Amino acid sequence: MTNKYQIIFNSIVDQIKSGEIPPNSLLPSENELKEQYDTSRETIRKALNLLAQNGYIQKVRGKGSIVIDINKFDFPVSGLVSFKELADKMEKKPRTIVNELSLIFKPDAYIRQQLQLSGKDQVWKIVRTREIGGKKIILDKDYLAAKYVPSITEEICANSIYAYLENELNLKISFAKKEIVVEEPTAEDRSFLDLEGFHNIVVIKNYVYLEDASLFQYTESRHRPDKFRFVDFARRTQ
Repeated sequence: MTNKYQIIFNSIVDQIKSGEIPPNSLLPSENELKEQYDTSRETIRKALNLLAQNGYIQKVRGKGSIVIDINKFDFPVSGLVSFKELADKMEKKPRTIVNELSLIFKPDAYIRQQLQLSGKDQVWKIVRTREIGGKKIILDKDYLAAKYVPSITEEICANSIYAYLENELNLKISFAKKEIVVEEPTAEDRSFLDLEGFHNIVVIKNYVYLEDASLFQYTESRHRPDKFRFVDFARRTQ
């Protein structure tokens, strides 16, 4: 026999999937759901916890339960694809906001270590926010070794850096090493992204190499966790 909270969970999921309960709307309060389903508050809380665990709602203190947009964007983990190339395939066309473009004459020790640079090497720092469906959900922080990229403009950063590197500078981008971690949002994350109610952020660190195995780019792509599904294809070797 199916538990009552599971029945309520299935009912609300069906309403979310059908669009009857739209994304970013508030679910009825616990009291209203208790009356609607003629059950106890404890049963309603179990159903809400299950909805949260399965990515259908986000509980926000002082507001209630907000319905998450279940139309997530697939983001390939193993491929080396620019955001512009992904954006061209999206139904909702994103907007790129360039928050910072600066040439750092003396990069700090952390950036020098990530890019394996000497103290004399200069680095371009590019900070961009990606807005999709009116929500700021990705913060991209790029660091490019200036010895490989002598110049770059804000217009290029707003469009496609990789198109510029490959087509204008004729750089041969070859492969990347990636690391995925989950962190608490920083003050910078909260400043540039819509993170109300979110206590974690998914960070993809990219170390990108040229054809001659020169490391020229270090990127931190910082994602709001509810909007992106990271996908990969794996085959078992015999």
